[in-house]
Amino acid sequence: MINRVLIRLKIIQIVYAYYQNGSKNLDSAEKELFFSLSKAYDLYNYLLMLMVALTNYAQKRIDVAKAKLAPTKEDLYPNMKFVENKFITQLEVNKQLTDFIANQKRSWANDEDFVKSLYEKITASDIYKEYMASDDRSYEADRELWRKLYKTFIYNNEELNSLLEDQSLYWNDDKDIVDTFVLKTIKRFDEKNGSAQPLLPEFKDEEDKEFARRLFRRSILNCDYYRHLISEGTRNWDLERIAFMDVVIMQCALAEILSFPNIPTSVSLNEYVDIAKVYSTPKSGSFVNGTLDGIVNQLKKDGKLIKN
Repeated sequence: MINRVLIRLKIIQIVYAYYQNGSKNLDSAEKELFFSLSKAYDLYNYLLMLMVALTNYAQKRIDVAKAKLAPTKEDLYPNMKFVENKFITQLEVNKQLTDFIANQKRSWANDEDFVKSLYEKITASDIYKEYMASDDRSYEADRELWRKLYKTFIYNNEELNSLLEDQSLYWNDDKDIVDTFVLKTIKRFDEKNGSAQPLLPEFKDEEDKEFARRLFRRSILNCDYYRHLISEGTRNWDLERIAFMDVVIMQCALAEILSFPNIPTSVSLNEYVDIAKVYSTPKSGSFVNGTLDGIVNQLKKDGKLIKN
């Protein structure tokens, strides 16, 4: 699940903190990096749990309505299609998810006000109303409902983003990326797999984990060389006047460009320029792009950049 986009972002954050905190313990910083990545995987599981929590809240509303002193016919015989959704039934008993819940002891119980508010927005929507009115009781229709609901009400939900940030500092910048993994997971669910349906793994493979470790260490250990290149590439600038985040972004970018011959230079450049646009100053994207492009061209001219 943890892809290289997220790995690069986390490394920049940890490298930045490494210098800001005056830390010189590389091993501790590396542990912090992998802990930060593991928290992103926790968020992935926690967002899967939210869909189950919304369904359980719907069931609770039904139970409360039936227990009223004078329940209506609608209270006694509600449309059960939403709470009996086949995709959610499968997700709720998923072995990996239930193991996560047991080990982490996480739940949405303390955020019932948010769950209630989100449920009410869902039930007021045309997506929900059309689903409840449809005669289609297939697994595919049930799974598609949740893909639409997640994309419409959970993805890019500012209230949810704030709530998650309050729960963990590690989740500040993770949700947009993790949302894409949740949507991919919904799409991959297959009824025939039952509770054994595999969720996305924390790392795609050992190579991605090694990429994270190596890129982080190279960024720190070779920092004097990378900053020399940055200084040479920005001769009209005093390095002290350049936004420190820009320096860190370019330092990590050069570590990747020079340490991973199998990654095309254009891929690395695009990734770090995109990070600069979002996480640094308004002008950082063009500044980082121009500076790195100049450095790369000089390295090629000097025969110091070799790609497979």
